[in-house]
Amino acid sequence: MQTGNTNIIRLCYRKIISNTNQNNWDKLVWESTYAELQMQRQLYDQQNTNPRFADLLFHHPRAENLHYLVSTSVVGYIKQLNNIIPDIQDNLGRSVLNFNQYKFEIINSNSLQKNEHSVAINFFSNPLILQQTMGNHFIVSTPLAVNDDEGFTPTFTFQWQLFLSIAYLKTV
Repeated sequence: MQTGNTNIIRLCYRKIISNTNQNNWDKLVWESTYAELQMQRQLYDQQNTNPRFADLLFHHPRAENLHYLVSTSVVGYIKQLNNIIPDIQDNLGRSVLNFNQYKFEIINSNSLQKNEHSVAINFFSNPLILQQTMGNHFIVSTPLAVNDDEGFTPTFTFQWQLFLSIAYLKTV
């Protein structure tokens, strides 16, 4: 039984996808988002006078909607993940970190230079109980974890890594 304050956290993993990614899923997302952006950008710049995404946003502020419009092209790929955050494994090599929310964004793109296209998908984990941190590792459990016969709580140990962060914290 825990005493004192409990820290409930939600992690965020920012997955950046560009032309350098080697994973098949990443390549499909990259191709799909580039193709969708080329179609949707015509709503704001039919003459393609602003091929760079940053310039398009500067000259057509409503083009900020492109993040949402292009995100629809990844919905099917996100479903393939079965609510498991990609790339993040616990110290036993298991992919066990579930997500219940994600946010898509276009980082960079150029309608004349496909290789400049990059996007990010930010995955937000389900709530976790932060049990302890040790060096660059952290130990979490799920709020619904049931103690075993000896009273031990099942936990998962993860190592801090680039693009993984605590996005939300609640102390109860």
